[in-house]
Amino acid sequence: MDLVTGLLLITSIHLLAAAAPGPDFVLVSQQTLRHGKKTGLLISLGITLGLSIHIIYSAFGLAAVIANSAMALWAIKIFGGGYLLYLGYQGLRSKASVQTEPDAEGGSEQGDRPGAAKSLGLGFLCNALNPKAPIYFVSLFTLVLSPDMPLYQIVVYGVWMMVIQLAWFSSVVLLLSRPAVNAGFQRFGHWIDRILGGAMIALGIKLLTSKIS
Repeated sequence: MDLVTGLLLITSIHLLAAAAPGPDFVLVSQQTLRHGKKTGLLISLGITLGLSIHIIYSAFGLAAVIANSAMALWAIKIFGGGYLLYLGYQGLRSKASVQTEPDAEGGSEQGDRPGAAKSLGLGFLCNALNPKAPIYFVSLFTLVLSPDMPLYQIVVYGVWMMVIQLAWFSSVVLLLSRPAVNAGFQRFGHWIDRILGGAMIALGIKLLTSKIS
């Protein structure tokens, strides 16, 4: 498969995968609405860096090994599900705050805003601990990779997937950090945070109880 055809195929598939509602989307939405644009963009960058882990091991053919290892998938599922439960619990603990105007970044809670490293780590772990990722990348890379494919082409595919991921979630952040959106969040912020926390817990429970095949 030539480079252009492969890029078109990856774009169409991975954009749909990135846009599908899941833990990454819930985390980006929750953190952007609570802490603003800067935190949301850092979370998005962390998610993209987490994606790079899956791309690297997939390029070396390890995705197939992981996807066919019951023990490896079980371990990732436990850690990933537990992490989602933790994030959801944090959201459920959200309390009503004093009504203030959103800051310049579109956030409503400023005092407990996580630092850059913590924001990157939250996004990174949310994506890296997704046990469905190895299966997804086995399916996707089977379509575009071949034994004789040059290394530069594999690198281009991987970088392009990260660009798609970052662009999508950055767009979500920019939308949610608009003043009109945050004005509504100011009135119902803690309830929205609890709903998103509940959604994260539901995703964690679904992950822990589902059979990945």
